Amino acid sequence: MNLPQQTIRIILADDQALIRQGIRYILDLQPDMEVVAEASSGDDAVRLAEQHKPDLMLMDIQMPGMTGIEATQAILTAQPDIRIVLLTTFDVQEYVIDGIRAGASGYLLKDIDMGEMIQGIRSICAGGAIYNTTNAGNALVELVGRPMSVYSSESDSNSEANDPNHAASVHYDGLLEPLTERELEVLQAIAYGKRNFEIADELYVSESTVKTHVHNIIQKLGVKDRTQAAVVAIRQGFVR
Repeated sequence: MNLPQQTIRIILADDQALIRQGIRYILDLQPDMEVVAEASSGDDAVRLAEQHKPDLMLMDIQMPGMTGIEATQAILTAQPDIRIVLLTTFDVQEYVIDGIRAGASGYLLKDIDMGEMIQGIRSICAGGAIYNTTNAGNALVELVGRPMSVYSSESDSNSEANDPNHAASVHYDGLLEPLTERELEVLQAIAYGKRNFEIADELYVSESTVKTHVHNIIQKLGVKDRTQAAVVAIRQGFVR
């Protein structure tokens, strides 16, 4: 017996009515999506998020009053389970970085193919993260590559450095248990948006092993899914 398909409840936030109407028309045609509200400002987005508690929000960045990034931070502080995708005409690295820090699960340009947007929404609601612009890669590299020692100072000379189960010296108030070096490698791959089979190929391990690492990472970071794990990793500098 087929289980009923879960509907993704979406709020559109954009100060241009024509943009909202066009996106809404396409999304409402999808059997697994429903636009439950439209916001024309960041303040409206915050209010409607509290009222409707959607699964996902498509959020413009430049809006009257509160910006989309400010609204994203406010919404996720109150309702961390909501997925927010920043949708904008501006491919600006600083915006991508600010969006990641605010907790956004994605950053897409408004000229994206609608099929890609639809698949992106489904992927994000399944626990993925999409930053698909020219500057998004640069922003992630900058965030991931910022100097921060995640291994002990003796790791280069210590024989334990080659042991994937050796606990690395990361520091984070919310860390419930130390991450192993292998878990840090998996966490870095998650932060880059890689899927389990891609991580498995890269690390020469089975996909089931990767799934176990992902589960352990989520538990140790005290987060709910891999998207939140990626956000924590980037914010805290756990990945290199």
